[in-house]
Amino acid sequence: MYFPYLRGRQFELIALRELVEEKKISEKVIPVVEPINPSSTLLKTIQAFIKENREIAIVLNPVVGEFSKKLEKMGKDNSELADSIYRLIRENDNVVKSFIMNRSVSQLIKEKKEKERFLIVNNDRDCLDDFLGVYDDSLPRFALIPDDRAFRRVISDRKVLFEDNFKKRLRNIDYIDSEDEFFSDSHLYYKNENCIGFADYSIVGEEFNESGFAPVAVAIHLVYFDTKKNLRIHHFVSDSNVGHEDPAGKFGEALEKLVAWCTENNVKRTLGLQGFYDCYGTGKYPGLGTVKKLSIMHHIELVSGFLGGK
Repeated sequence: MYFPYLRGRQFELIALRELVEEKKISEKVIPVVEPINPSSTLLKTIQAFIKENREIAIVLNPVVGEFSKKLEKMGKDNSELADSIYRLIRENDNVVKSFIMNRSVSQLIKEKKEKERFLIVNNDRDCLDDFLGVYDDSLPRFALIPDDRAFRRVISDRKVLFEDNFKKRLRNIDYIDSEDEFFSDSHLYYKNENCIGFADYSIVGEEFNESGFAPVAVAIHLVYFDTKKNLRIHHFVSDSNVGHEDPAGKFGEALEKLVAWCTENNVKRTLGLQGFYDCYGTGKYPGLGTVKKLSIMHHIELVSGFLGGK
């Protein structure tokens, strides 16, 4: 099983919603969302997964953004949006209740009768004892853990290998020096590690930065399978990388490289990749958020197809 871990930015949520609405996510893929805001986009995304009878995991104690604080305030203000989000998360079985393990949340989880149905993210070795204190006589449904023998040694089952496979550079222009590189082979070997699945941060990476900025260079990141079915990632970077002007023109330069390369290498035409081809055909610049959305969609659909044998 595959668990793409996303931070709940608007374009990430829309990527998930469009994939599930177009039936591009199989039962072997459960997205994990660490929400940053209690938005209508979050609500619509959860509703879309419920409508299509697909599971989506929602982290109830996010450590990024201000989801918990804002949701609590909206609840006090009798917000209909907050009530709808609360109700869907609390009452629907398609929403996998998820927690990032830490000392403060461990006691809360321990007291829950349904703790064996939770998804637990435990990527901090200092919290391993807290995990064992909660699950001393049982296990969660899914335990996302790093590639660390300390975790593998003491968590006997239901392990999901959780890695950050995206090698983030300081500047987009830096991807020119490594335009094609290894991304992951977890989809091939996770069962050998006695894991029931694998997880990653897709093409976004673990680092979280809520503020945006105009880049000097535009980079499009696209994963693909090599001849041995390893996942590699290709970075398509613009050429006119002086100053912050004309992001649309820079996107066009990177997009032209992407279309030529994907056509030459016969990359599978996913919904996300088709979105790039549509941009190329119309000459329209969709904005950097949509560019990242299409790359995420392509990645998730590609892995979903691999696990589903397509």
